Amino acid sequence: MLRQQLNDALKGAMLSKETRTVATVRLILAALKDRDIAARPRGVADGIGDDEILQLLQSMIKQRRESIALYEQGGRQDLAGQEREEIAVIERFLPRQMSEGETAEAVAAVIAELGAGGLKDMGRVMAALKERFAGCMDFTKASAQAKAALGG
Repeated sequence: MLRQQLNDALKGAMLSKETRTVATVRLILAALKDRDIAARPRGVADGIGDDEILQLLQSMIKQRRESIALYEQGGRQDLAGQEREEIAVIERFLPRQMSEGETAEAVAAVIAELGAGGLKDMGRVMAALKERFAGCMDFTKASAQAKAALGG
C-alpha cells in the first residue's frame, strides 16, 4: 500500500512539475529497491513490507535532520533548507507522529503494563513500544522518556 502511494506520488509530482518532490520520491524509491534486493536472500521475494518501509522513511528523516545541523554549523542555510523540504516530502508518507505528551503517556502505560521497575527492563519496554507504535512515534524521544521513568 505504501509502495503504491510512493509510485502515485511520483507520477503526480512529475505531472505537476514539483522538482523537489520528484527528486525526493525517486530517492525513496531507490532506497526501497536497495532494501528489496537486500531482503531477497532472506526469502522475501515480493519486497519489504510497509513496516520496514516506515523504518526506511524514518531513517531518511533522521539522516536529513543530522545534515541540517551540520549545514547550519557550516553556514549553509541553502542546503539546510533543501533538507527541510525533503523532510516535508518524506513526512507525507508517514502516519501522524505522536506528540511528546502522547509519547509520554504511551511510555508510562507500557511500563505499568509490563511491570518494569528499572533500567534492566529498558529493552522490553522499547520492544513493546516499537511493536505497538511503529511509524508514529519518535523512538529517540521515547527512549529518553523511558530511561528517565525507569530511573536512569
